[in-house]
Formats: sequence, structure tokens, C-alpha cells
Amino acid sequence: MTAQQVKLLSIVLIVLGAALVIWGFQLSGGAANEVTRALTGSSTDAVMYRYLAGAVSLAAGLFLFVTKK
Repeated sequence: MTAQQVKLLSIVLIVLGAALVIWGFQLSGGAANEVTRALTGSSTDAVMYRYLAGAVSLAAGLFLFVTKK
């Protein structure tokens, strides 16, 4: 991959990661998550998966953006 392609991929990963984190945040306020949180004390798996996938994508994108020249 060329440096330009790596930069593009890193930007896509950063945007995707941010979108997943925002989506997870929006889901965390939903009715299904509120009921689950009231009964179990924790968020639904869907919310946690989006937070985790978003964090991994953001970290990978930032790593590629900073390290690859």
C-alpha cells in the first residue's frame, strides 16, 4: 500500500470508529437498554459491542495515521 492509501484507510477507520461510538451512545439511551440496565445493572451487549468496535477502530486509525508516513 502506498502512503496515500494508508492515510485514506486511517481516516476511514477514524470516521467509522467515531460513528460506532456515537451509535452506541445513542443506543445506550434507548428503552431496551434502560430496561436491561434497570434489571441487570449493565448495558445491553449491542451497546457494549459498538463501544468496543468503535474504540478499536479509532485506535487503529489513529495508530496508522500517526505512524505511517
